[in-house]
Formats: sequence, structure tokens, C-alpha cells
Amino acid sequence: MPATAAAKIPPEERLLNLVVALIATDQGLTKDTILTSVAGYREQSEAGASKDALEKMFERDKESLRGLGVPIETIGDWADPDDLREARYRVPSAEYELPEDIDFTPAELALLNLAGGVWSESSMSDDARSGLRKIRALGDLVDEPIIGFSPRLNPRDPAFPALHQAIDASRVVTFPYLKPGEDTPRTRRIQPLALVEYEARWHVFGIDLDAQADRTFLLSRIVGPVALARGSFDPALREGAGERALAGLEAVAARNSALLEVNPGTEAALRLARRATPAEQGIRVPYVDVHIFADELASYGPEVRVVEPADLRDRVIDRLVVTRDAHGGAE
Repeated sequence: MPATAAAKIPPEERLLNLVVALIATDQGLTKDTILTSVAGYREQSEAGASKDALEKMFERDKESLRGLGVPIETIGDWADPDDLREARYRVPSAEYELPEDIDFTPAELALLNLAGGVWSESSMSDDARSGLRKIRALGDLVDEPIIGFSPRLNPRDPAFPALHQAIDASRVVTFPYLKPGEDTPRTRRIQPLALVEYEARWHVFGIDLDAQADRTFLLSRIVGPVALARGSFDPALREGAGERALAGLEAVAARNSALLEVNPGTEAALRLARRATPAEQGIRVPYVDVHIFADELASYGPEVRVVEPADLRDRVIDRLVVTRDAHGGAE
């Protein structure tokens, strides 16, 4: 079916196509042009996705790219710049062009690119990010790589840089951690061994020194600064930690799945399809954290209905009721 084929297009490929399209235009592209002509959106439109769902996807993609440092410019009506009904979008070419009097050898470009790749976007200044974009825009001019790999980290969680540095230094850390259902955060003291991304969320895996056991913590639930504590640990403990963390998260997801009914052609259908399996009554989607998954499902509103489990359904309903009441919708 066409909808199935469209769902196979990876989000990363859609984002890349969007960046290329916005760089290639001087005048900018309207939202309608993007949704009907850029690969990744075009296929979804042809498969029957609603315009509202595609517009929501574009807005989220736009914010994701801006979060990664891609400078997307919005151009309003020349007579009324605040009127964005026919807004056009582009990536200014000046953000990817070096002055004509600056020249680098291939080796210099490779070293600059490698140095920039080590730093997370969150720790770089605006000038540094702009300079790195211009260098990378020159392309790969090196025949042989200087090093076998280069870490490229683009975290959004404030705790990420401090945890990354603590892992490199094999240092114990403490941080306040707020679990769902608790009113006050608890201070956790861990030996951080690895940072892993799972389902687009960052986690830190390590040894909880108070529990004397391996634990995985969601970075978005760290509600205060990460502090270095007294003590260090053997760097050898880090070996294979990332693989163990991911295996643990995958095992949790394998034990938890939701049966969902999703309206076809909606944003919910587009986003859930890539990690779902067909079921007699709808689709089954595995999840790790019931609270986070309930937040996601509630954000889709009437586009999705939870058939089971009941606990997840109740949590989604609770979130929808809170949203309704906050907007004065209670009878």
C-alpha cells in the first residue's frame, strides 16, 4: 500500500532533503511548496496524509533542525513582515560561505572539522557554530581520514555536558533526580559509565553507589546541576557499558507494548508507524517509560486511542483532562 511505502522513509533523510531544499533557494519556499515537492513530505501527501498532520511534522522538523544549529530564516510579506500566512523559508547562503580571501589545505580542513566534531553544539558559541558550518560546507576534500572516528554530540539536555566530562574523567557525580509521582527530587550518587540515546531521548547508565546496582537515568528528569563528588572509579568499568545500557532498555521495551487505534493520515499515524507492528485491532507499539509514552500519546489528542493496557489509557486520559481544564473546557 502507498502509506506503508511512505512510512519507510527515515526521518533523518527527510530532514536532509529539507535542508538541501532550503539552501538551494534564494527567495525561500512556502510551506505548501515544501509539503508537496520535498521528498519525505511529498510521499506522505500522496499517500493521503492530511495537510494538518504534514504541517505539524514540518513545524517539528524545523525546530529540530534549529536545535541542531541549522539557521532556518522565515521571510514574511514585504509589506507586512509580521504576516506569516504566506511565509517563505530558507537557509541563508551566507551561513555556509567563507570569505574569498580565506583558504585552507585539505589537511587543515580535516583537522578543523574533527575538532568541531568533538564539541557538543550546546557548548559552542554562535560564532563557533557558524564557522563550523562554513567549513563543513566546503565538502570532504581529504582522500584518507586522519582518525578512525569522530564523536558528534548534539544533546539538548542541560545535564549532558557535565555527565560527558565526568565519564571521560572517571569521576563520581551527584544530581537531583525527580521521578514521576514524587513531589521532591532525590539526590543520586553514581559512577557514570555511558551516555546512550534511545527513542530520541538521552539516558545516563552507571552504578548507583547507594543502591550498589546498575541503574539507567533519563536526563530530562535531572532537575538540577550535575556536581562532581569525591572519588573516582576504574576506567575499565566503562568497557561495554553502552551496549549493556541499550540491551537493558530494549528488554524493557520488549516487555511493554500498547495496542493503539490511530486515525489514518494523521501526525500520530506518521510518527508511530515507524516503530509499530500491525495488530488485528490497530497497531502495537513498544515503549520503555509509561509516563513519557503517555505524554506523547496525549499530544496527539483525538488522533489516537489506547485500547490497552488500561494503566497507559488512564494516564493519557488524565493528561487530556488536565489540558482541557487548563484551557477552560471543563463543564
